[in-house]
Amino acid sequence: MRLFPRTLSALFLLSLTAAAAPRAEHVFIISIDGGKPAVIAESEAPTLKKIAAEGAVTWQASTIFPSITLPSHTSMLTGVGPAKHMINWNNFTPIKGLVKVPTVFSLLHDADPTAVSGMFVGKVKFRHLWLKDSVTIFDFGGPQTPAPVAGTPEIEKDKKPSQAVAKQAAAWLKDNKPRLAFIHFPDVDSAGHKSGWHSPEQKEAVKVTDEALWQVWQAIKDAGIADTSVMLISADHGGHDKTHGLDIPDDMLIPWVAWGKGVKKGFTITDKVTTYDTAATALWLLDLPIPAEFDGKPVTSAFE
Repeated sequence: MRLFPRTLSALFLLSLTAAAAPRAEHVFIISIDGGKPAVIAESEAPTLKKIAAEGAVTWQASTIFPSITLPSHTSMLTGVGPAKHMINWNNFTPIKGLVKVPTVFSLLHDADPTAVSGMFVGKVKFRHLWLKDSVTIFDFGGPQTPAPVAGTPEIEKDKKPSQAVAKQAAAWLKDNKPRLAFIHFPDVDSAGHKSGWHSPEQKEAVKVTDEALWQVWQAIKDAGIADTSVMLISADHGGHDKTHGLDIPDDMLIPWVAWGKGVKKGFTITDKVTTYDTAATALWLLDLPIPAEFDGKPVTSAFE
């Protein structure tokens, strides 16, 4: 069959469009704060375990050192270790300012200022990662205005339960269908500090957090975007006794789960995975350039 020039041009443009399409239209990074794999294994967490069974998983991923919340989440969302992102504190301290390296959100905004994105967090300290104009919404118990000063009631009550985070996130993502979202559940960590890692109270917190995860997963389905979405579910650290932060397996090992479009089904990831690989994987899925400065690499083995 003879093809005319106009037909050839159309086919060429179609091939370019196909090549330019991202691997996923929507990426959701979900963190279970303090989610030690051994505690999850002992707990009632049907949603997370179903997602892991349907997708790709390693229960032997590693966080960064020091294995504490703000530095670890900064690596998760910037793709670099503490030596580069320089977030070495773990409380909301407005005078220290914002992270000095790009986040996955600012990189997405630079590439596409119209892209819809959001952060839904259970700890106020994440304000240090809220770069100007980088997200459509930053939500800590409700859409946020610029950071408050130390001593205000908002700082004194610096945590929001996982169920509250999930409720806010689920309602918003159904309406807005973001390209990129980060959702942070704090309850497992809070229970660990209060009652201990592996305690009955912490296992109950895993159950409650799993129910929160179900709300988000169901919202993605209700929004009609499950077939074009990827969830990356992980944690910032584990723990021992009533604390964490050491360079020991109890504190350093974290889960890393991928589910959704293009993810290998029922696949066990055997490659080494570090928390900063989450940022690189999110950019790779969205077909955005990965900065040369990144320490993280996409976990490509988890995908077809």
